[in-house]
This record gives sequence, C-alpha cells and structure tokens, in this order.
Amino acid sequence: MDLDFFLKGLAIGFSIAAPVGPIGLLVIQRTLANGRSSGLVSGLGAATADAFYGGVAGFGLAFVSTFLIDQQTWLRLVGGAFLIGMGVRIWLRKPVDATATTARNQGLAGDYASTLALTLTNPVTIISFAAVFAGLGLGSTGGDYTSAAALVSGVFTGSALWWVCLSGAVGAFRRMFSPGRMRLLNRLSGSVIVLFGIAAILSLVF
Repeated sequence: MDLDFFLKGLAIGFSIAAPVGPIGLLVIQRTLANGRSSGLVSGLGAATADAFYGGVAGFGLAFVSTFLIDQQTWLRLVGGAFLIGMGVRIWLRKPVDATATTARNQGLAGDYASTLALTLTNPVTIISFAAVFAGLGLGSTGGDYTSAAALVSGVFTGSALWWVCLSGAVGAFRRMFSPGRMRLLNRLSGSVIVLFGIAAILSLVF
C-alpha cells in the first residue's frame, strides 16, 4: 500500500467529515439517545459514502462524477425530503432513559443505511472531493490502481476516525441526559435537521 497516498487520503477523509452538518448532528443525537454503538455505526455509514466518492475522484471516474453532478437536482430533492422525514421522526420520538444500562442492539443496520443514503444523496460531497483532489493534484492517480486504493482506504479510515472520536466523546456525556433533556434534544435536533432538508430543497429554486 502506498503510504503517502494513504496518509493524504486519511487527512482528506478526516477534514471532510469533521464539519458539523446534518450527519454530525444525527450522529450526536443517536449517540445520546441510543448509545455509542448507534452513533458509531451511523458515522461508518457516512464514512462508506465518503470512501465511495473518494474512489470516484481517486480512480479518475469522470463519467460517474459528471453523472452525479448532472443529477444533483434529484439528489437534492430526495436528500432534502429524506432529511425532513428523519427530522420529523426524531422530533416525535419518545425519549428513553439515557442513564439506563440496557444497550440498544437492534436497528444498527438501519442507522448505517440511513446515513449512507443521506451522504450519497448529497451532491456537495462529490463536489467537495473533486475540489480537494484537484487542489492537491490528486484528481487522477495516473492509472495506478494500488495508489488509488491506498487513497480510498485513507479516506475511509480518516472519516471513520472522526466518527469514532465524535461518538466516543459525546457518549461520555450520555448519562447526564434525563428523559426530559432527551425530549428537548430530540425536538431541537429534529427541528434543525428539518431545516437542513428544507434548505436543500429551496436551493433548487434560489
């Protein structure tokens, strides 16, 4: 594995995942409501999508990125609607006692799939990767599939590292959240996620 490309991918994956947006907010909410496992698995769904887009850029798959950018209207519409629906579900969710010791082991596949879908339907992600790769001179690995694979592995590892850090740090405060506080958190985070979804749809007009 080309260590230089892996380290560059690691830095790219971590830096693109780190800004707190709807996915970050969702991971925080799930960690506090359901535990570290839920938050971490949700983050890994986003990391998988980041690796996919990193692969599109790293392997020089211009036809794929062009197709995705051409379909950004539908992607914004679907992604926005998905965010609105998820935000409403969180807002209406009955809080559980975060201080309870019983872990939630069911629904992790849904946590992973939902953040994977949300990240994949965000056209800003592929644009961000294309811009970063071009700026670093990594827009193409020159047909070297070993270097491209190292780059993609680094992107996934960097993104996953951020979600491990975030879910671990937030999980440390979970026992401080009573059902009343969780209800407030659910309504606040649900409202913000709905606003992200509305903004995504309105971006089609303005």
